[in-house]
Amino acid sequence: MTFRLSVCLCLTVLFVQGQTRPAGPDVAKAKYWLVLTDKDQNSAPALSPMAIAQRKTQDLPLDDTDQPVSVSYLTQLKQAGVQPICQSRWLNAVSVQLTPEQYAQVVKLPFVKGIQAIDPAIVITSTALPANPQLAPVMSQIQAPDFTKAGLTGRFVNIGVIDAGFFGADSANALKHVFARDGVKRVRDYVNAPKTRNELFRTLESNADFHGTEVLAAIAGSDPVENIQFGLATDATFYLARTDQGNREYRGEEDNWVAAMEWMDSLGVRLINTSLGYAKGMSNPKDNYEPGQMDGHTSLISRAAQIAADKKGMLIIVSAGNEGEDRSWRIISTPADAQGVLAIGATNSRLWNRIGYSSIGPESLAYLKPNVSCFSLYGTSLSAPVITGFAACIMQANPKLTNKEVMAIIEKSAHLYPYGNNYVGYGVPQASRALALLRNQELPTVARSVKGTGKTMTLPVTTKDLAVSVFHKKDATHVLQQEAAKVSEGKLVLRRSADEKQTTVDLKTEVIEVIWE
Repeated sequence: MTFRLSVCLCLTVLFVQGQTRPAGPDVAKAKYWLVLTDKDQNSAPALSPMAIAQRKTQDLPLDDTDQPVSVSYLTQLKQAGVQPICQSRWLNAVSVQLTPEQYAQVVKLPFVKGIQAIDPAIVITSTALPANPQLAPVMSQIQAPDFTKAGLTGRFVNIGVIDAGFFGADSANALKHVFARDGVKRVRDYVNAPKTRNELFRTLESNADFHGTEVLAAIAGSDPVENIQFGLATDATFYLARTDQGNREYRGEEDNWVAAMEWMDSLGVRLINTSLGYAKGMSNPKDNYEPGQMDGHTSLISRAAQIAADKKGMLIIVSAGNEGEDRSWRIISTPADAQGVLAIGATNSRLWNRIGYSSIGPESLAYLKPNVSCFSLYGTSLSAPVITGFAACIMQANPKLTNKEVMAIIEKSAHLYPYGNNYVGYGVPQASRALALLRNQELPTVARSVKGTGKTMTLPVTTKDLAVSVFHKKDATHVLQQEAAKVSEGKLVLRRSADEKQTTVDLKTEVIEVIWE
């Protein structure tokens, strides 16, 4: 299924997350991670001088996850007729394709610690500056003009984008200003043989190859023809990686994603946007992920994301997923389930509650997912890059902030904070609040709690809206249902359900938490 963006990035669009297709025809050979036992401790770190300097500024030590995979083990695999595809120094693993006979042989090798199937069903989560440009609706929602007035445009911030393809990026009206200043420094294609920059931007294999271009425009886009701004980080520098192949029956490879992450780490890139996710669709149904495995540590891709967050100082911003209306799934996909990444959901435009397709956070997690949300009509693919631009502005304002400090500012700037939920996280980040936090200014008091008794409660509210968003919750964070509640003469009537323990009333400029007794 495809859509066309009505806000006019002038590109054809996006396969939506939640769409899964049958796996490819080659079922004789399946793809696996081989997790290895140890490394050569004398090997040098596989990092650039800039990356090493970045680590030192953040007081992050170099460790064995920076050392390459053992050359001896790679040689022994090749001698056994097994050709490694991708290598991961973080996971100390290599990806390979194995027949059942090869699987039986490899599992017995003394240096193979474990074997884990790779899910082939990566799904794309749906894609000179003008004077006084109009703003896309989401730009107004997150208060983009406040960053503009502060001179924050992502300048001097390096952003990595891991996606499906970047067809037409160098000629898209919304991105011409980026290429005119040589804002895309390096590109890498993990799907096909290495391409030149022009080949990557001008080779079209499927409509999925537009997806990364749409994402890039949502981070940094500003179209002088339409006189509209789509993203916040108009002056950022970009590193692009294509990891997903859209013209095959199964799309995407987890090992490509990990390889791209490690490449960007080696270059010292600290901010990553990835609008890709894994859920189900294996050629062998026994290898499908189950909803219960979206726990932040079962999938190797989430483990890699957590390593990036904890040991490499990288801020990874991931689309939460578009399975909110898929009754067989509904929840976020991996790697959005990793605790260390910033998972982004999607809201409606008028009421800032969850838009129907946006994936929800599993109740089993001990932490909140999604982390925050913002408006996107066409998928969390385009809400995640908006928040990536938001993060770039914060990092420009204070380059010394760690990834976790930037993440905390984004969460605390959101309009529902501290009353987050598993539908929209802490809500929509607000630039004015982020700027106050950057300046160590005290935030205005916009959140309060009240006690509620009985089955109904009449709550006085101050709002010009005729309807407001209400989240009915079974506990502090898990939503039973959301509703658009009517405001009449400055009053809101709340009706409590049998299992309801807390209720969040979202007035946009104020949030009221009702705690039922």
